[in-house]
Amino acid sequence: MAYDVEKSDAEWREQLSPEEYAVLRQAGTERAFTGEYTDTETQGVYSCRACGAELFTSDTKFHSGCGWPSFYQPMSDTIEYLEDDSHGMKRTEVRCARCGSHLGHVFPDGYGTPTGDRYCINSVSLTLRPREQS
Repeated sequence: MAYDVEKSDAEWREQLSPEEYAVLRQAGTERAFTGEYTDTETQGVYSCRACGAELFTSDTKFHSGCGWPSFYQPMSDTIEYLEDDSHGMKRTEVRCARCGSHLGHVFPDGYGTPTGDRYCINSVSLTLRPREQS
């Protein structure tokens, strides 16, 4: 698939830290309960750490207890969905639609949320731009 932001493997490795590269470009996962944004309640917009595309707002973030930041809805057309049968599970992988970077997975178990979905996203895949206080 062609993305708006395409770089060589060497360019991604130069831009990203080893952990960011492992998650964003190799579909890795950070350890549960270790991510920078797991428990944050700062208001703002979460963007793709690789390309800066806006993905989620803090208004859709909730505490699911899964160990990773959880959101019940992405911003429009910012996410690409792929079937993931790895690790003996059937899951839906979510990637940034702008650069193809791995973000995490979406599950239909967001009980009590308006959509019923839980986007389980690696903190290392995100950058939070705090909302300006007035």
